[in-house]
Amino acid sequence: MRTKTFGMMVAALALAGSAQAADCVDAKSAKTGFVLEKPGIRSEFRPAPGGMVAVVNDYQSQSPQTQYLYAGLIEVFRDSDTGRLSMIPLGDIKKLFPLKAGAKSKTEFVRLSAKKAPKGTETLALSVRGKETYKLGDCKYSVLAVSEMITGDSGAVVDSFTALYSPDLQAVLARRYDEGTSAQSEVGFETIKALRE
Repeated sequence: MRTKTFGMMVAALALAGSAQAADCVDAKSAKTGFVLEKPGIRSEFRPAPGGMVAVVNDYQSQSPQTQYLYAGLIEVFRDSDTGRLSMIPLGDIKKLFPLKAGAKSKTEFVRLSAKKAPKGTETLALSVRGKETYKLGDCKYSVLAVSEMITGDSGAVVDSFTALYSPDLQAVLARRYDEGTSAQSEVGFETIKALRE
């Protein structure tokens, strides 16, 4: 009798585990949209035409922001109460995808804002360092560690970080700053769920 009860408990736990795993967003369910959250921010991701991903960021302490990211990685448009910004690529960014470990690229951009004229071009350098696993709650995702560096015409660094990018979700799940130094830090989302409307 005890063996039968134990077997039923194991079966029930296995079913509960598979039900929980079924709640994780995968490449297929990501096509209908999903939500990534961490304290202070909720981001809704929805596929858009032309390889774009539309992201609506709701912040606890500031106005909402809408972004369009090519393949969920390269920002090309941002809009909020503080203004609009477009990053116009001067090359074919479609050729950069799908990303693979070891891939490197450089793309020139012009940053356009309604409030000021561009002062020159900027260069986005991408370097795919390798694969990692990133955990969002009970869900695990295979991510690529993509080093991103934006430099201005003079070569001065405008921004630099490592994006932990999920090709399946077409989303950056976390960013690492000052990688390899004593100041290294990682800022990432903590939970994921399907977008249900």
